[in-house]
Amino acid sequence: MPQVPQTFFDALAVRTWCGFALRTLGRAREEIDAINVYPVADGDTGTNLYLTMESAVTAVEAVFAAHGTLTEQKPPLADAARAMAHGALIGARGNSGTILAQLLRGMAQVLAADGETAHTDGEGLRLALRRAADSARQAVAHPVEGTVLSVASAAADAADDTEGDCGTVARAAYDGACAALAATTGQLAVLERAGVVDAGGRGLVAVLAALVETFTREAPVFGGHARVEAVSASGAPGVDDVLLCEDDATAAQEGGPAYEVIYLLEAEDTAVTRLRDRLDALGDSLVVVGGDGLWNVHVHVDDAGAAVEAGVEAGRPYRIRITHFGLGDVHTTGAERPPRERAQRAVVAVVPGEGLAGLYGEAGATTVLARPGEPPASGELVAAVRRAHAREVVLLPNDADLRHTAAAAAEQARAEGIRVALIPTRSAVQGIAALAVHEPERRFDEDVVSMTSAAGATRYAEVAVAERQSWTMAGICQAGDVLGLVDGDVAVIGADVTATARAVLDRMLAAGGELVTLVLGDEAPESVADVLEVHVRESYLAVDTVVYRGGRQGALLLIGVE
Repeated sequence: MPQVPQTFFDALAVRTWCGFALRTLGRAREEIDAINVYPVADGDTGTNLYLTMESAVTAVEAVFAAHGTLTEQKPPLADAARAMAHGALIGARGNSGTILAQLLRGMAQVLAADGETAHTDGEGLRLALRRAADSARQAVAHPVEGTVLSVASAAADAADDTEGDCGTVARAAYDGACAALAATTGQLAVLERAGVVDAGGRGLVAVLAALVETFTREAPVFGGHARVEAVSASGAPGVDDVLLCEDDATAAQEGGPAYEVIYLLEAEDTAVTRLRDRLDALGDSLVVVGGDGLWNVHVHVDDAGAAVEAGVEAGRPYRIRITHFGLGDVHTTGAERPPRERAQRAVVAVVPGEGLAGLYGEAGATTVLARPGEPPASGELVAAVRRAHAREVVLLPNDADLRHTAAAAAEQARAEGIRVALIPTRSAVQGIAALAVHEPERRFDEDVVSMTSAAGATRYAEVAVAERQSWTMAGICQAGDVLGLVDGDVAVIGADVTATARAVLDRMLAAGGELVTLVLGDEAPESVADVLEVHVRESYLAVDTVVYRGGRQGALLLIGVE
């Protein structure tokens, strides 16, 4: 990251801003979580903003890596801006993160308007801030004042009235946002009763502070107060900055939908317009952001299934996350909210597809979905550990490449007083074996030893398609070849999925085995499971086979042999 101020808004400024914003949100996360009072007292606005920005940072870094590390090889402004917006969109968490993603997308639409421009100036930044505020407001079904939208609009208004370079415009936007944030307490009754400012607006102020630092190298110190007055020790309601119409805002304090539903959606604009109308009738807190065929949908409903079905009718929903607001977590205030009892033990697992997420969920695990090419960050794993709300947690990364990420998450959770055991599972099939012997009633150490033994006794393999020519342990493969990987190394190169899978299975069963687990991806041939089941039954006595549907999991087929 450069150590001198940025003069213009170029790709390097995008990268620097995202990095500073992530750091600033990390420092303010707990404060923002603590004032999260509107309308769901789940205390996660700061965490959601942090995870959303973390995804944006990862996407921007990937663009820079693709262009090289030297200054003269930096990517165009348009590429960096689009990556920032796309990363935030696919990684958006909660209502607050979804709106932040739309704010960044609005800015990117201006910054990337001319794909050949290397940088923009203060005028371009003013236009970007205005587009951000307007597009975020349009994305919310029923916007009202006193929320992050008010703060974003005030920032854009202040920038509009300012002449000068990017640093001057950024500072004006920050000052305007701070003034608007202070006013939120008096604009919404729920904030006034709790004596706090809007949590999402506080997060946006942190992001704009990072923008000022990018262009001046002076980080402004937030001069306002997140809490306007002392909050009771029992915990004032913290509220995610969900934006409702006035009638809904009043109703939200008395009772509201039981589920938060979030998913990414591939769909056409006309289908999304119909989807908005349908979801608006189903619940509240509706925010739909995105465009160009990819959308992030957020809504609070009582019928989670209906919200997902509406997405299926509109296009192809995936990365579906459904959160049940437990008793006292929804639309309640202060002493009305009984403390939620911690479970004694929970399992948190990373899974590569929606099908496995459902399977693990049925077994009682809290899951983190890892899309192909989008591994979860440590912050996301920590958030899942917190969400499990248990004194003891068994963490299953289910991927060798996530070992260090999971270890960092485990250390952070331990620092928060949670007892965490990390089982180094390298595949989802090893995680299935571990989960099968999990017994919460056992002593923690005994349970971990049993689960570790089961995972270690499970050999794992996968069948995938080569994306490019490469040297492997089995020879040179070409793009389009079918690869059979056993314990992480290429063991078979073939042209047919079923034949390759059978060869892999024979190699694995040559060393013995009692149970074969097959997890089929969406792209796998329909007949492959039947063929392999027959092959095992006819060729290997006393070996059972179980088949699961994994969904969009990257690999065509996952194989486990216990």
